[in-house]
Amino acid sequence: MKQSTSLSLAAPSALHGELTLPGDKSLSHRAALFAALAAGESTIDRFLVSGVTRALLNALTALKVPWHLDQNRLTVKSKGFQQFVAPEDPVYCGNSATTIRLVAGALAAAGIPCTLDGSEGLRKRPMTRITDPLVQMGVPIVTTNGCAPMHIKPRSAAAPLNAIDYTLPVASAQVKSCLILAALAANGTCTFREPGPSRDHTERMLRSMGASIRTPAAGVVEVDPLNVPLTPLKLTLPGDISSAAFLLVATAIVPGSEIIIRDVGINPTRTGILDVLREMGASITISNERLEAGEPVGNIHLVAAPLHAITVKGDTVVRMIDEFPIFAIAAAAATGVTHVHEAEELRYKETDRIAILCKELRKLGLTIDEYTDGFSIQGRTLRGGIANACGDHRLAMSLALAGLISPEPVTVEHAEIYHESFPSFTSTLEMLGVRASEKPLIH
Repeated sequence: MKQSTSLSLAAPSALHGELTLPGDKSLSHRAALFAALAAGESTIDRFLVSGVTRALLNALTALKVPWHLDQNRLTVKSKGFQQFVAPEDPVYCGNSATTIRLVAGALAAAGIPCTLDGSEGLRKRPMTRITDPLVQMGVPIVTTNGCAPMHIKPRSAAAPLNAIDYTLPVASAQVKSCLILAALAANGTCTFREPGPSRDHTERMLRSMGASIRTPAAGVVEVDPLNVPLTPLKLTLPGDISSAAFLLVATAIVPGSEIIIRDVGINPTRTGILDVLREMGASITISNERLEAGEPVGNIHLVAAPLHAITVKGDTVVRMIDEFPIFAIAAAAATGVTHVHEAEELRYKETDRIAILCKELRKLGLTIDEYTDGFSIQGRTLRGGIANACGDHRLAMSLALAGLISPEPVTVEHAEIYHESFPSFTSTLEMLGVRASEKPLIH
């Protein structure tokens, strides 16, 4: 267990730099697992090594899938998911909802018994979203009061799963991905429908590996069962736009700042944060746009400008669902009152991100009102103080960045949790001129 620490950040006169980020977390998760589903050797460069991706790699070890990590190059050697070995002990997924949900889909396809468990925080995340449709497909799976631990019972490998036409209750890339993986072992074409857009990384990557996946209409995905094994992966992952968001907001809120982040994933299902920062007044341009392994990639250039309040709702919410903690810091630096609506899904993340975000930002003096489905922020009311990361990696980084616009220091306790998703967070900020102070937390 990492030493509990406090983190404080202080702004230079302006932030400047040009840099490249570690690989995308969502794509790192998928690449590691999908490589295990393929038959052969996969090589994944720029793999993100963090707490949550370690959880996925540990799951592969439990399934007896060989892998090797050499700095940021991951090599996976597999004979396909039909050769997974049932783990002797429960597979511990840490704090990673992506790991537990995607692995559940892969195990459903493999038909082997397994118990999936996780941290106290993960045990609070809703799992019936995946287990209800999986049961319809014929997967013998039960939860613990609708949450982890989840117990997948053995199923005959000769018995394919039932093809279903299923409408997801919420737009969720994790739920959709779980069901797509299970559908690879169905007895016919599965159709999944979403009420709104969600990330399509799974569809893009599996297509590149030979899976037959179609999107005949917005929010509709059709998946055919596999006729031949998936082709192994040979790819370099783009930088993580969710990590880039912290650096972009840090630059946007300090006058005179400018940054270029090279080779970032700019999948349109993930670029809501760019749209809202532009709407608030930041100057953002994209260059060197291209496709790599089916994913849009480009360089992001941001120049700071005075920010003003906006309203965020609708499809934009889904396209920036992970970025609301750092978006709140941009709103704190803006002139006027920013409103967020139709974002109730934030209550079901690592924490209840609406309640915790409002609570912790109030500690720093910000005027913020909480709604069932969002919040409103009166800009320029931050004064500084002590906040708590509350076991949420994105909250830890966002609260720390509030120190760049606060007249008094901001100290975030239990900030070490940021290593779960962005281990180089402080060192990267220091490259831009930010002064970071991380100290052991002693009570």
